[in-house]
Amino acid sequence: MMTNLVRELKTLRKGRGVHAGRIVGRIGPSLAAACGITSADGSVAAKQKLVTRLTELVEQLPEDLQLAARAAFGLIPDVRQPLYQDRVTWVAARIDRDSRTVRRRVDEAVEQLAELAATTSPRADGGWHTAELSVAVALDQRQPEVIERYQVVVDQDGVNSIDFAAVFPVLRRDVDVHLLYGGTLQDRSDADRPGFTLVPAASLVRGETHDFAIRYRLSHRDAMRPCVLHVPERPCEVFDLRVRFEHDRKRFVRAFDGVMVQRSDAEPSGTVQPVDRAGEIHLRFRRLLPGLLYGARWGGAAACSVRRAS
Repeated sequence: MMTNLVRELKTLRKGRGVHAGRIVGRIGPSLAAACGITSADGSVAAKQKLVTRLTELVEQLPEDLQLAARAAFGLIPDVRQPLYQDRVTWVAARIDRDSRTVRRRVDEAVEQLAELAATTSPRADGGWHTAELSVAVALDQRQPEVIERYQVVVDQDGVNSIDFAAVFPVLRRDVDVHLLYGGTLQDRSDADRPGFTLVPAASLVRGETHDFAIRYRLSHRDAMRPCVLHVPERPCEVFDLRVRFEHDRKRFVRAFDGVMVQRSDAEPSGTVQPVDRAGEIHLRFRRLLPGLLYGARWGGAAACSVRRAS
């Protein structure tokens, strides 16, 4: 199986990688088995399983191989050149090495990915993915509010629960949580970020969509850390983010669109996002990949760490 996986991964990295047309025909039988792809999966479901599994495996590689592997397979939103060699050249310029060095790293990554795929099981995905996550943040009031609206698509029959976490860091004791619609809510919060299990009113079946919304009301202004940073655990088609600031304050906002979170101390800089005359920003991210970071930060890195968000 190992030999077959290496060969199929090398075939997959050609051309546009995971973004190639008719992707099902590019996925060999050994790779399909490692990703949990079956003959019942259409092209969309097959691609989602492929991207999720590859991203999960790349995260287990040594740090010096991760960038090369992500670029080789097209797992970086900004690096979608139509040719594998073009992506190799991009990595070479990024790390200040020649293309031969990058190709060696990709080959080493492929060998390790094949071994990981053959010896580890996929994470349980719960049978659903996110079609759209819409987040609205209101900071121009004494008690800031955040509303998250989810639309999820069910990928298998018998889904009875949906686990999710708030896209902003806050101590659970500092926020009042209210489910607006979509089922019942069970609290599973950790120390830094509220987390929940949504239980729909009835078991969900394959192909069904399910909507739910949740409102967070913070106890005081300082409870809201200056960021909304989302690292999806499964594919997400659209992430729509709106933040409303106080009118009398100028803000310096940075946006993160598919940023890799390094284990080093270096913080990614993001891109400057202008705040409009009404004191608002509106960001819309598409085709989010698991393990990458999306969102905005309007405070210093010490106050809202990108690494902590992951």
